[in-house]
Amino acid sequence: MLSFDHASNAELLSSIAGAKPAQLLMERFGGLAPIARASVDELQQLKGVGRAKASAIRAAFLLAQRMSQESYREAPLCDTPERVADLLREPNRLHTVEHFQVVCLNTRRRLISVENIAQGILDQVLVHAREVFSAAISRKSSAIILAHNHPSGIAEPSEADIRVTRDLIRAGQLLKIEVLDHVILGTRTTERPRDYCSLRELGHFACS
Repeated sequence: MLSFDHASNAELLSSIAGAKPAQLLMERFGGLAPIARASVDELQQLKGVGRAKASAIRAAFLLAQRMSQESYREAPLCDTPERVADLLREPNRLHTVEHFQVVCLNTRRRLISVENIAQGILDQVLVHAREVFSAAISRKSSAIILAHNHPSGIAEPSEADIRVTRDLIRAGQLLKIEVLDHVILGTRTTERPRDYCSLRELGHFACS
């Protein structure tokens, strides 16, 4: 009998899809994250993976993501870029295009909600101040943190990211809703052990 606690990724996957399909999935996609991003139709393209198995695989990854979101007993504190990255890492891991989000906070910097504002193409997304602050106002936020993912995996701000951030800081000042930071999420590798960056830490809030 398979010991799940010490099983490899392929062995765990085989409990859902079967040994041969699991091997083909790992060879075709190269890892769990690409498999998790695959649609049911894409999974079915592999020999031995019918619709039932593809649906079960997709459901397993979605359950894992929702378990991560459910793990907070108290509204999490979002007072550092690291904590914001920890909050958003799993929900953003599967995105293949940029998604722009607003983290709405109360006066104690605890999470009210994460609002998905817009999504774009592979390397850019259009964001309007009215959408950002409409979400913040509706949630009665005292402060917000901007966040988006870089599907390239490189968590470095573009000139457009910096420009949008400064525009939103100014808009927040007029509405008395503080923009605390802008966190960009990437992918952790051996060369890049930190998978996020903070525009505040990089100094882009200093002259706003």
